[in-house]
Amino acid sequence: MVLEKMGFLEDRDLSNVPTIPEFYKGKSIFITGGTGFMGKVLIEKLLYSCTDLDKIYLLIRTKKGVNAEDRLKNIYLSPCFDRLRKERPGVFESKVSVMDGDASQVGLGLTKEDRELIIKKVNIVFHTAASVRFDDSLRFAANLNIRSAVEIVEIAKEMENLDVLVHVSTSYSNARWNPIEEAMYPAYADWRETLKICEELDEDALRALTPKYLGSVPNTYIFTKQLAEHVIYEQKGKLPIIIIRPSVVVSSVSEPVPGWIENFNGPIAIILGIGTGVLRCIYTTDDFATDYVPVDESIRHFIAAAWIRGTKKFEPTDDIVIYNCCSNKKVTNAQLLSYGQKYCWDIPFKNSIWTIGLTMTRNKYYYYIKVFFNHLLPALFVDMLLWLMGKPTMLFRLQRRVFISNIALQKFMSREWLFVVDNFNRLRDCLKEDDYRDFYYDFKKLGTEEHFVDSLWGSRRYLLKEKDENIPQARIRIRAVYALDVIIRLALYGFIFWKIITSHYVVNWYQSLL
Repeated sequence: MVLEKMGFLEDRDLSNVPTIPEFYKGKSIFITGGTGFMGKVLIEKLLYSCTDLDKIYLLIRTKKGVNAEDRLKNIYLSPCFDRLRKERPGVFESKVSVMDGDASQVGLGLTKEDRELIIKKVNIVFHTAASVRFDDSLRFAANLNIRSAVEIVEIAKEMENLDVLVHVSTSYSNARWNPIEEAMYPAYADWRETLKICEELDEDALRALTPKYLGSVPNTYIFTKQLAEHVIYEQKGKLPIIIIRPSVVVSSVSEPVPGWIENFNGPIAIILGIGTGVLRCIYTTDDFATDYVPVDESIRHFIAAAWIRGTKKFEPTDDIVIYNCCSNKKVTNAQLLSYGQKYCWDIPFKNSIWTIGLTMTRNKYYYYIKVFFNHLLPALFVDMLLWLMGKPTMLFRLQRRVFISNIALQKFMSREWLFVVDNFNRLRDCLKEDDYRDFYYDFKKLGTEEHFVDSLWGSRRYLLKEKDENIPQARIRIRAVYALDVIIRLALYGFIFWKIITSHYVVNWYQSLL
């Protein structure tokens, strides 16, 4: 297999290239996916460190009856923008504009006026919108991941002043291969045919076809994200484009605040599972390690990658450079479990439902037994108590989702990948000295106890919305739950022991000895 793997940094003289803030000065930026975890941090960082940019246009769709304008206001209320409100007051309101649209629709769902504005004014595009759930239908994932890329390309072709288009993919889009290089791999399928199938088949037929169509690809997310890369890569020599593939994105190291997190992906799910007592068993091993990248250092790379491409005059011979935004710094499950069991007692969650404890196993039968006795039976018991008290039941549904997620992640919790990061590291080495403070990335704190503790605090504050002043109450609760767990276990083991020693067989055996 021959891979296309090239760059444009090797022979460039960067001595006269502007700094990153200088490059962004006066530029207009179009962002899809700005309401997401990475999107918010991207907006905040651009406004904070490249304040002299002209405008940021966000593509936001009306959702659950909330229009785009109101969703924009809600975005700015996020704690992600606390630093910006305090140190750069008025910047968000003056620099950010909303465009009502939908990345999964033809023409991005934009009005004629908004489309013309983008074509005439926008210099930089960050396409971060994506369907990231593993269990989305093929139609939904294809529309949001593949069609959005098609529509972004179409509008980019018309832009009068485009410096760079940044397409955000995922490092696991080519999970068939190992190691994964910063290169374009053969497509899983034809993206045009995939869109056509999704348009023509009804939902039942498409659902039946999906497993066969995906083949060995584990889910619709990876399948459609890889095909989207090929949509983008077809523009080689036609548009100034780069492709960035982040691995599992975790809480921030420092920006906008240490521990900032807004999704339940990756190790955060394990941390929350341990701390709340929801997760008692997981199908993996303690020596397994996943590649993680902090969200703020990933965004630094996004902004720097747009700078290095945007400061070079586009030529038809230019390549589409691919960056694996990965740390290759292995954080094992044993490390996460050790940190979790150590710090979840000191920084507990107020609404934990059971004591702290987690078992890891690669024995399927043992895993299913543990799930039944440690997840499902307690969930049914708690839900029954809630039902008797007239309160809404929820724990069994939650445990069902935990089980489905664990099954969906089995492939990724049993195999490790090596990511080649030559372009990624080379770009970092090309940063100008004036840009080191605000845009350098090195992952030194990733996996440290300090980063874990910050992530734990961030999980409490930003995901579970728990207040710091509730810590003493939460500590009392977690210790009371632990005592209850010990009492129940002793009672259960005592009952089993009593039943054994008083059984007919044991009594007869004992009497035969006398």
